[in-house]
Amino acid sequence: MYGRRRKGFDYDYVTCGSSLKLLNNHHNVRLHSHDVKYGSGSGQQSVTAVDSSEDHNSYWQVRGKTGIGCTRGEPVKCGQTLRLMHLNTRRNLHSHHFQSPLSHNLEVSAFGENGEGDEGDNWVIVCAGKYWSRKEKVKIKNVVTEYYLHVSGDTYGRPIHGQREISAYPSPSELNYWQAKEGIFIKPTSEPSSSGYHDEL
Repeated sequence: MYGRRRKGFDYDYVTCGSSLKLLNNHHNVRLHSHDVKYGSGSGQQSVTAVDSSEDHNSYWQVRGKTGIGCTRGEPVKCGQTLRLMHLNTRRNLHSHHFQSPLSHNLEVSAFGENGEGDEGDNWVIVCAGKYWSRKEKVKIKNVVTEYYLHVSGDTYGRPIHGQREISAYPSPSELNYWQAKEGIFIKPTSEPSSSGYHDEL
């Protein structure tokens, strides 16, 4: 059943419940996290970007905004507020007014326990059409700070040598465009046998 298209639905769209990797188009790196905490700022779990397309710590699950679910398999609308939960550590992509360690923009971290955090976990998908298309570059804007998810290009030393800093930046830029890439995408159907498909293209 994997890879089959259901009549009337275009798999170009990102759907609620899907787990995916996010590519920063300018630097060709993927959004990443791991159980390594910042040594400054919030001291929360660090969020970085990596060159590898195969790293298992780069999967994020699309979930509804804090306190509100989203229907499994439903395409994400442009302008919709949602959370992105790091699949391995079950902490949410998060931002706040701490300064990021390298670029001195705003810090982006992974926060909460078992997918539950606070309002700083909420992000708006900024795109041009009706739904978030996997073919489209989008911007991801934090609801609390109104800053955009961003890759400045600054690179860490130890203990995460070679990984890029992720921060939040106040204005749209070519450095804060993202595209949905590899992942497990949930179909908009209640049929258990066709609840998702795996796409590593």
